[in-house]
Amino acid sequence: MQVSQRISGLTGGGSDGWDVFYRARDMIARGEAVTELTIGEHDIRTDPSILAAMNGAAVGGHTGYASVPGVAALRDAVATRLTERTGVATTRDNIVITPGGQAALFAAHMAVCDEGDAALYCDPYYATYPGTIRGVGAVPRAVITRPEAAFQPTFTDIAKHARGARSILVNTPNNPTGVVYDRATVEAIARACCEYELWCISDEVYDTQVWEGTHISPRTMDGMVERTLVVGSMSKSHAMTGSRVGWVAGPAEVVAHLVNLATHTTYGVPGYIQDAALFALNEGPELEARVGAPFERRRGLARGLLEAQNVVKLVPSGGAMYLMLDCRATGLSGEDFANQLLDTHRIAVMPGESFGQAAAGHIRVAMTVEDGAFEAALATILTFAQELAA
Repeated sequence: MQVSQRISGLTGGGSDGWDVFYRARDMIARGEAVTELTIGEHDIRTDPSILAAMNGAAVGGHTGYASVPGVAALRDAVATRLTERTGVATTRDNIVITPGGQAALFAAHMAVCDEGDAALYCDPYYATYPGTIRGVGAVPRAVITRPEAAFQPTFTDIAKHARGARSILVNTPNNPTGVVYDRATVEAIARACCEYELWCISDEVYDTQVWEGTHISPRTMDGMVERTLVVGSMSKSHAMTGSRVGWVAGPAEVVAHLVNLATHTTYGVPGYIQDAALFALNEGPELEARVGAPFERRRGLARGLLEAQNVVKLVPSGGAMYLMLDCRATGLSGEDFANQLLDTHRIAVMPGESFGQAAAGHIRVAMTVEDGAFEAALATILTFAQELAA
């Protein structure tokens, strides 16, 4: 018996580019000391006050089936948050709660793509994007961005691939690059969506982690409210990665269909987790600032080290928990650089090639270990690059 082509072909065949990560994990399992700067997992845990709220809700009995669209109070809180942060009027009818941002990405594409439709995404990309598109039966089509443009897509970049496409997936602040799209870029995305009749799926899970510049949602642009689905999550903003609670925000008629989809798939998110998310949102921006502060601080440490040398270049990084470093002066691919770094210095980073073609010759560094260890690891990376370049 064979499984479906849809599920067996999710990654498109071949390596998924994460070999360095798996090698590092194998080393750690064998007891070797490895500094992991790979995945976007906070080095702090979920705040105890959030866990206490979760426990209280569970002990209090909110353990049965929860409302499939999401608990009304949480949908209201998310809607208020979006209204306040973007200026776009949003109500609970525009919100469906999902089991994390990944489920939201899948649901959003399911809402707007039919079997065989082309769906655009920007390269470099978060690892699951092409597989998510294949999972709904659509055909992933990459919009290649350029290092010299700080990996921000232009109207021309999008237009090359937009004819006949159904949607475009964008992500700002961006994973893997850390780039915050400027107004010109968001306007270009909106123009392309309007001219080519594209749905915009906007992954905004890092919207609270902006260290330079301003987060601008495509949903705020003229003509975009009715064609944009915003993906949000508690994972990055509140260090609730394991709680699996996110949302899709969009036109009410689309959200109604997404609720129907949830009824036939996830059947909602546990009520006690939603209550904890509501508590966390009601704590306000102070909690979000505490969660994000280590990454902003480490970005400052990194910039000091990078400015003291001229081999490795920093991609203009305005947000999120990552740095994208241009290592092409070493003469190595990002994959070769990362493998040699792991073998020589037991430091694990992600090759740029793990995220598509555009970031070849780069590495992504997650700022997810304590300050001293992060600074020491980055200093070693820069020294190693200088030795290779020499």
